Amino acid sequence: MDAARCMGCTGFRIAVRHILPNVFAPALVLSTLYVGQAILNAAALSFLGLGAVPPEPEWGLILSQGRSYLRDAWWISTFPGLAIMVSVLSINLLGDGLRDALDPRLKV
Repeated sequence: MDAARCMGCTGFRIAVRHILPNVFAPALVLSTLYVGQAILNAAALSFLGLGAVPPEPEWGLILSQGRSYLRDAWWISTFPGLAIMVSVLSINLLGDGLRDALDPRLKV
């Protein structure tokens, strides 16, 4: 940054050419991790009854309503739980793969 400033680059040019490329990859990886966290938070809130109202389909609401039928119809709660797990795991693995692909310090 100091060298670019000494060459007479403006602040906008320094931000676009030097700072933004170095910030883009970590921001992309963190955003994928936050998406998985948001899915878990939404499912937990709707499981506790603080999410959507019952006509709206949400995974946490389906899990909560399926608890009473767990002994007779186990699939009502099992498949939404597996859907939550697979979606959060796949998004986290996508973020991990993006980190491996975009982090210049890991390249040999």
